Amino acid sequence: MKLYVHPLSGHAHRARLFLSLLGQPVELVEVDLLAGAHKSPEFLELNPFGQIPVLVDGEAVVPDSNAILVYLSKKLGRTDWLPEAPAAAAAVQRWLSVAAGDIAFGPARARLATLFNAPVDGDDAIARAHVVLKRIDDALVNRTWIAADHPTIADVALYSYTARAPEGFVDLNAYANVRQWLARVEALPGFVALQKSPVGLEA
Repeated sequence: MKLYVHPLSGHAHRARLFLSLLGQPVELVEVDLLAGAHKSPEFLELNPFGQIPVLVDGEAVVPDSNAILVYLSKKLGRTDWLPEAPAAAAAVQRWLSVAAGDIAFGPARARLATLFNAPVDGDDAIARAHVVLKRIDDALVNRTWIAADHPTIADVALYSYTARAPEGFVDLNAYANVRQWLARVEALPGFVALQKSPVGLEA
């Protein structure tokens, strides 16, 4: 397997983290985003959207971080990470949607403003981040994991940008349940961290 990544991308980290938690060997291929390598004809053949990560597994080419989490769970028969039962699978999917929506437009976008000077409304992104973090914090009341009584790909999908939210000036101090959950993810065997950057509240 090959995984096309960038070391600062939370989306890429999602996929890399899950592969590591699974103990699945993978060749990491770093894509130079600043040089526009993700818009090259060669890369666009892998992902016409010009985004990382992309997983290549033999003849299978899987773009999109959440799709990669699903693919790996199915490919490796890991029903512990992605349950087959309808209600349990739906519970996981609900949080994958949060990761692709509220997390992307909240903490991920706020971090883009500080890390890459992206032309986004940082104040709006920070406000959105606090809304979704409160919802996650509330969901974790009396729960160890977000979607089940054990870790699933929902936890993996939410982790990266939540953990690095302070880099986008999003303070996690008010969210004790979130901070305890982050620590539990970080204690999982095979955990690998997303590279830290001295920006935002981490400056």
